Amino acid sequence: MSSVHQRLKEISKPLSFLCALAMFTFSHVQLSNKAWAAALEPWQAFRDCPDCPEMVTLPSGSFLMGLSAKEAKRDSRQESLLYKLAEGWRWPRQDQPQHPVKIAQPFGIGKYPITRGEFALFVKETGFSTDQPCEVVGGRYSGFNSAANWHNPGFEQTDRDPVVCVSWSEAHAYISWLNKKIGKRSASGEEGPYRLPSEAEWEFAARAGTRTIRWWGDALGTDNAVCTHCGSPWDNKKTVQVGLHGANAFGLADMLGNVWQWTADCWNADYKGAPEDGSTRLTGNCAKRVMRGGSWRSDPETVTSSARLPVIVDEHWNFSGFRVVKDLEDK
Repeated sequence: MSSVHQRLKEISKPLSFLCALAMFTFSHVQLSNKAWAAALEPWQAFRDCPDCPEMVTLPSGSFLMGLSAKEAKRDSRQESLLYKLAEGWRWPRQDQPQHPVKIAQPFGIGKYPITRGEFALFVKETGFSTDQPCEVVGGRYSGFNSAANWHNPGFEQTDRDPVVCVSWSEAHAYISWLNKKIGKRSASGEEGPYRLPSEAEWEFAARAGTRTIRWWGDALGTDNAVCTHCGSPWDNKKTVQVGLHGANAFGLADMLGNVWQWTADCWNADYKGAPEDGSTRLTGNCAKRVMRGGSWRSDPETVTSSARLPVIVDEHWNFSGFRVVKDLEDK
């Protein structure tokens, strides 16, 4: 018995260390961005505070952004009877030319889109007025309705559903609050390390090292996401709680389907002249910004790692949400 007891004591030491490390990781610690980058390993989860979104660290790396000419010829509309019947209709190709992108620095990205509960806490703590009317599709309303907003989007939600009916500008208001909450500023003088992802960062995260049009493969399959014809109980009806459909190889859930997600980039109809260093594209039509990922309402062709949607910055839709990224090193 004494030898067994001794062995258990030996095993408990590394376990205690891991528990302590986990508690450290998920506590609100005041480290510089450079220290965060040194302390966190790729794909490690962390929170800056108990109410902050859960983040995952991603490593630097390179990938091919957009669709190749060969991929663009593939008719994903054959995945459902609806598209076989909709002859002549084509989703315009806006994810070409395919080009190499190098992400030079590791960064953190939300494991999930910002949830309704997380957004509600921001509203409660700041008194921020977000009751702007929302453009509604599906659910109890149809079209623009003054009664619809982020806490009344036309369908029932839980606090673990992704928040919707949030404009690009309101997403930035949440991010500003988050940066003030953790009390950090970047070395460049910007308000803090949290921000919206660039298009390139978003696609790098969504692909998770894959070359197929979706992180789980080229075929839509069944119940891999929530969209029109995705084979889930919530298709074309409503959002669903984040994380119910698994995560990609980077540990990120709901990158495809459920809600479209805002990025920081100005709208351009193609990738000609797009930056190849992963940075935000701030030329083009900046009254519109790019959304990625598709939603509960989206057709299968837009629920891919490369599909893009231009949306006016102050528009509110009950299929649009966002997730945040965090700089781990000062730029």
